Amino acid sequence: MPLKKGSSKATISDNIRTEIKAGKPTKQAVAIAYSEARRGSKISKTRTRRNNSTRGR
Repeated sequence: MPLKKGSSKATISDNIRTEIKAGKPTKQAVAIAYSEARRGSKISKTRTRRNNSTRGR
């Protein structure tokens, strides 16, 4: 099952739970969940900047 995008506590918690159910060790599941949270927040910030920079043209 794919992990959720987002950086809220609930999303990170759900992603950790998903990874543990998939058989990953707890520490690895936590690392994956936080990595996904960072990735999700970077994508949303990039999209916002692109949209704002092209509006005035």
